[in-house]
Amino acid sequence: MPDITINDIIVTFPFKPYSVQEEYMKKVIECLQNGQHGVLESPTGTGKTLSLLCSTLSWLLTKKAQLQAQVIAGAIQKVDSGGHFFKYLTNGLDKAAGVPDNVQNFGWAMPKIIYASRTHSQLSQAMHELKRTSYKHVATAVLGSRDQLCIHPEVSKEASAFNKIHMCHSKVKSRTCFYYNNVETRKDDPMFKQEVLDIEDLVKIGQKHKCCPYFLAKELKQSADIVFMPYNYLLDPKTRKTQGIDLQNTVVLLDEAHNVEKVCEEAASLQISSTDVALCIDEVTGVMQDMAKETDLQNDFLSENNVQKDFTAEDLCILKAMFLELEKAIDSIELKNRTEGDTFPGGYIFELLEKIELTHGKEQIVIDKLEKIILYLTTTSTSPFARKGNALQKFNDLLRTAFNNSTNIVRHKEKVKRCYKVHIQSEEQKKNYKNDVWESKKTTKTDGKLISYWCFSPGFGMEQMVEQGVRSVILTSGTLSPLKPFISELGIPITVQLENPHIVTKEQVCVGVLSQGPDNHPLNSSYNTRNDPKYIASLGRTVYNFSCIVPHGLLIFFPSYPIMRKCRDEWQNMGLWTQIAERKPIYVEPNSKDGLVNVMNEYYQKIRDPSCKGAVFMAVCRGKVSEGLDFANANGRAVLIIGLPFPPLKDPRVMLKQRYLEEIRTAEKEGLTGQEWYQLEASRTVNQAIGRIIRHKSDYGAVILCDCRFENPNFKKQLSAWLKPYIKKFTNFGMITKELRDFFRNAENTLPQPSITYAQYGNDDISLPAVGATFETTVSRSLKQKGNHSSTTEESTKNNFNIDMYLDETSKNKQPESPLEINFGTCNLKDQSTCELTRQRTDQPAIKRRKINILPSGINSYFSGPSTSSSITSESICINPAQNDKEANKDDKKTLGKQYLKDVKRALSASDYKIFASIIQSYTQNGDFDELLKVLSGLFPPTGKLQYLFIGFQSFLKKQHTAAFENYIKNLKCS
Repeated sequence: MPDITINDIIVTFPFKPYSVQEEYMKKVIECLQNGQHGVLESPTGTGKTLSLLCSTLSWLLTKKAQLQAQVIAGAIQKVDSGGHFFKYLTNGLDKAAGVPDNVQNFGWAMPKIIYASRTHSQLSQAMHELKRTSYKHVATAVLGSRDQLCIHPEVSKEASAFNKIHMCHSKVKSRTCFYYNNVETRKDDPMFKQEVLDIEDLVKIGQKHKCCPYFLAKELKQSADIVFMPYNYLLDPKTRKTQGIDLQNTVVLLDEAHNVEKVCEEAASLQISSTDVALCIDEVTGVMQDMAKETDLQNDFLSENNVQKDFTAEDLCILKAMFLELEKAIDSIELKNRTEGDTFPGGYIFELLEKIELTHGKEQIVIDKLEKIILYLTTTSTSPFARKGNALQKFNDLLRTAFNNSTNIVRHKEKVKRCYKVHIQSEEQKKNYKNDVWESKKTTKTDGKLISYWCFSPGFGMEQMVEQGVRSVILTSGTLSPLKPFISELGIPITVQLENPHIVTKEQVCVGVLSQGPDNHPLNSSYNTRNDPKYIASLGRTVYNFSCIVPHGLLIFFPSYPIMRKCRDEWQNMGLWTQIAERKPIYVEPNSKDGLVNVMNEYYQKIRDPSCKGAVFMAVCRGKVSEGLDFANANGRAVLIIGLPFPPLKDPRVMLKQRYLEEIRTAEKEGLTGQEWYQLEASRTVNQAIGRIIRHKSDYGAVILCDCRFENPNFKKQLSAWLKPYIKKFTNFGMITKELRDFFRNAENTLPQPSITYAQYGNDDISLPAVGATFETTVSRSLKQKGNHSSTTEESTKNNFNIDMYLDETSKNKQPESPLEINFGTCNLKDQSTCELTRQRTDQPAIKRRKINILPSGINSYFSGPSTSSSITSESICINPAQNDKEANKDDKKTLGKQYLKDVKRALSASDYKIFASIIQSYTQNGDFDELLKVLSGLFPPTGKLQYLFIGFQSFLKKQHTAAFENYIKNLKCS
């Protein structure tokens, strides 16, 4: 592995880094050396994660070496005349060894790295990258939840994560978990420190050695140089405390940081309703009843309920009275605006809690008592329908979030006043918003209220994290643009910035804005037009056309689930869905995670199936597919962005966020306006969806922005920096069709076409986001990969059509040994000569449906199917008829040949196929047209049901035989 020196740090990289990778690592090391914070954007496919890990760990090892050298130097200074140097050398890292104060000031915990990403799948991918480097020997740990790591037969079966936590607490406390009890004896086993262990590795080892992976991970964390964790563990103060995460002298790497703002806001926010308070009263009452029963059975030592408790009956009475008072206080709130709800300053939450005498200092006493009662409820209840303490836990979280364990309550309340809003609405109102936040609903009057304690400043959480002693924070992603507004919301000083270009060339990406469909109807999915039947129809025809042009995988991202469902239903009603599915099978993003695994596997199988023309995957921006999963190579050759994915305008939280930003801008004279933020939310989501396509340096694909609003200059400014130079405006549908055909033809001829590698989405041994990257096209594009035949020269081999190029391995084994070749150098690919189009005059209105009769010749036979003729409308084929003919002539000869041979094989028996192969080889070598015509007429009678295969062979004739073939066809028609 080559070494490079960056800012006096030697970095070992798996290969010679690209210039964008060197620049990225330079910025990372600059942050670490100077203890600064940075925001670094580098597009997907530029090796961002690998560069981040290598540069950070090289700095860490250098820093550790420097500190250890200073420890030894300090020890030497302590050597006395008796010569006790060995004592200080061997105990150099122990405070008790008497190391000088100036060395101790470095912090006895060596610098540690925390690598955080959004999901466990992304973490697994990063750890897989680490295994590829020379730094795989560093001590690592990964933190996960009990959902991923618990292997206790009873606890792991619990469906509720909340119950899982408290059952685990109970078993650990009582020492009744065999797996937990083994951790202490197993934690120093070398097997846990010899290699990088991700979540799956920990579970396998834990099961093998009967040792709890969850608590083992916590033990490994203590001595780890780098700890991997989901970034809600880091950004949520409650979780940070629960996981025992010490941030003193740490370097925090936030990868996939485009979600950090939202996670910070959500971690600091909470909702509680009248129903929750009523359930709190019910749960406390239930425990009081249990205690009353135990009093009656106090002499029954075998009673299951005779459990030692850490709370008294008096505690329960006080808590119940407190909840009753809270219920009254909430009921007494009068809502002036029952439609949208009322908004109060952030400090209103303290006013509400003061009504039940919960003030700073007292909240911790209540928190401690509630935790003990919750533990009792979750560990003594055997019925799944019994009270489990969920409501009490919700109120407990409210107290933790509101008071935030702050020592300076005055300063904390000032921050809350600036960063929070309290929104109160009826519970019925909330249910209606959940149904469809895009639409306003009539509400029913109800006494129940929902109290939302919402944080609108990501900086609130970021500041809290940094104040814990963090040395440096690096936020990085492929989609952070534009950086300025992103940085303005973080609330911490950002000194180092980077916007890296992509490593792909203009030949690898085709990007453009499409403002109208093939029928010239405007493409606009705004609120006023997205339900227009004409718009939906035009969009469906657009998708159909692209399904004809784009090879392999086609991704379509809709702004929301309701819009996607609406389009699906309408396309099915008008028959467009069937037309698209005939070109490419359609898969739709499901609601459930389990359903997604099955759908993704089916999609990937279709992509790699040589008998298919690829597949279409319909998904939603901000959905499960728009992040984490990649569609490298054949899995995604084009992505269509259907409209601008703005947040739901009528959602109370969205409206309040906009108002909050306006207030801040008015007060501080800087920052985003509410409308700018609203538009940024859409553009960042688009950038994220676009990032599914180009996944590595040799990948290629097209990005089509299917909405006229994308032409807005303000929106273009917010697209990723690497994308901007390639954006084109397509003035008509014919232009984009030609552009895409040329783009894919050139890409397939000039760019490396990867061979197939099979993996399965959801496989336990594979991290989910990495799966898509391994699916690749099955068609080899060069005869050089197959080897040259001795009977042909190198030049003629280049021009020969070899049947082996179009058949999968299984099929090839069944074919004759002699190669089936057609010389493309003499082929006359001229579909138009046998394609008769009966059109009305071109001055007819564009919206009128025009009949086109197509004789199935050449490539057109594969649009119309194996019938003598077909009638379709101009709206259901590519662009307009004239443009269609023009573009059809430019289709790739190899693609046509591949499809033709598949149809021939399906139509003929094995013995007839051998005859077909023999005559093609003979014709290629000696050019005997008469013999060819005789055999083809026998195999595909020109007046029978296989005549389309007879006529379709014209595309592969030698030039000198084309006219004779056309005359033969003409005579058949006349006879």
